[in-house]
Amino acid sequence: MNTSATSSDALGSGRKRVLFVLKTNGPQTAAHIAKRLGVTTMAVRQHLAVLEGEALVDFIYERRKVGRPVRRWRLTDKGYDRFPDRHAELVIAVLQAVDDVFGENGFERLAEALTRQQTDTYRARMPPAEAPLEERVACLARIRREEGYMAESRLRLDGVVELVENHCSVGKAARLCSKLCGSELSLFQAALGEQVRIERVEHILSGDPRCTFSISELSKEPAANATR
Repeated sequence: MNTSATSSDALGSGRKRVLFVLKTNGPQTAAHIAKRLGVTTMAVRQHLAVLEGEALVDFIYERRKVGRPVRRWRLTDKGYDRFPDRHAELVIAVLQAVDDVFGENGFERLAEALTRQQTDTYRARMPPAEAPLEERVACLARIRREEGYMAESRLRLDGVVELVENHCSVGKAARLCSKLCGSELSLFQAALGEQVRIERVEHILSGDPRCTFSISELSKEPAANATR
């Protein structure tokens, strides 16, 4: 039995599992990856060092309220390419055909039509407008997660709810047709109602590690010209 070959296969399998965790869960610390895989943090760091050398992963520093910043590891574009997506290739081919036949106006009409369809789908699944904002955003996150955005919602101490998307499932298509990405704000607004303010604070296409949206209720925001 070739023990060296067996050891090499195990290491390769371990690195594949690390890539899979990052693909399915978004950016993670080495400790979180180790916990999910049931291995030591040191073993994960060894895998990450090799994967970084192969340009399959990189990291950003995330500041914490206490202690030093920590590394959050994420897939690079080359890393994402390890997970073939024939649907993305088909969408890009369709968008290129739309551009060839209809030009920029065709892109706009296509994005508008897709947004209308998504709006109807989202509204049908959302809780009633009187439901707490946190509940409505959590539902929106579930819908987006089902669509491959690795989305989650979280309530901040100041009452603002954040929608975080750790992956852009239409990233390649959005680079070709920015209208697909730009229509997200109007889609979320339609799903959550006009009485909320939605602001994009991080954007994957701008180089950020994730897309993050800050969502607050207008009725709970202080008046801009309140009398003191």
